[in-house]
Amino acid sequence: MGLKQLKIKQSFIFTALVLVLVVFIGFVEKKGAERSYHGLSVKVNGISDVYFVEEDEIKSMLLKTFPNLSEGAKLASIQLSKLEEKVESHPFVKNAEVYNDLKGDVLVTIDQYRPMARITRPLAADGYISAEGLILPTSSHYTSRVLIISGKGVDDLLAAKDLSKEHQSLLDMIHFIDESDFWSAQIASLEIDRNGDISLFQQVGRQEIEFGKPVDIEDKFDRINLFYEEIIPKKGWDAYSRVNVKFKDQIICE
Repeated sequence: MGLKQLKIKQSFIFTALVLVLVVFIGFVEKKGAERSYHGLSVKVNGISDVYFVEEDEIKSMLLKTFPNLSEGAKLASIQLSKLEEKVESHPFVKNAEVYNDLKGDVLVTIDQYRPMARITRPLAADGYISAEGLILPTSSHYTSRVLIISGKGVDDLLAAKDLSKEHQSLLDMIHFIDESDFWSAQIASLEIDRNGDISLFQQVGRQEIEFGKPVDIEDKFDRINLFYEEIIPKKGWDAYSRVNVKFKDQIICE
């Protein structure tokens, strides 16, 4: 067989394989379009001590919003992107994936936001701060035990909606506390005044710790730790009511 004939044969085989593949894909798509809806399954990926998104709640919401989610309906009539959009409208849903399997089940997988702190106000609605810095609403069926943030300066935080854009240094401080087993157990709340100065209140110890602006965060916490390790053992827990670490290289006890 000549070289020219060999090339023609190879080209013919390649074309035939492509046609077979196209026909097969078309057959699979046709079968997929003919498949009927069988059921709805929702899975919320768990985060320790976070229960803001409930599987039954999401399932009920979708079945109510999309009446075509009924057994026997054609899968082709169900717009998965619309379902995904609806799920992601839930304030505590970070990300959702919606797809179907060969049995005809529609599967929903959800990642939820993790709150790191709660902003409290005496005469207005509270809000949570997520690990990403987003402001989230509170929930009527679950309360997360997290760092409390209060004071006259918190209105600006709630108005910002996203701390990573306007209050990154405060978000860094919240992360610092959250990521430390010791500080997350010891620091109960932050109070922010109108100037953005922060005071810390402890789980153990009655001292108000004047932290100042959320800068030099690690250095200031090192000095607070020094207060615990060097001053408290000598003077006792009740010797001081205020500890100030605002100023560089200083610990002022009153």
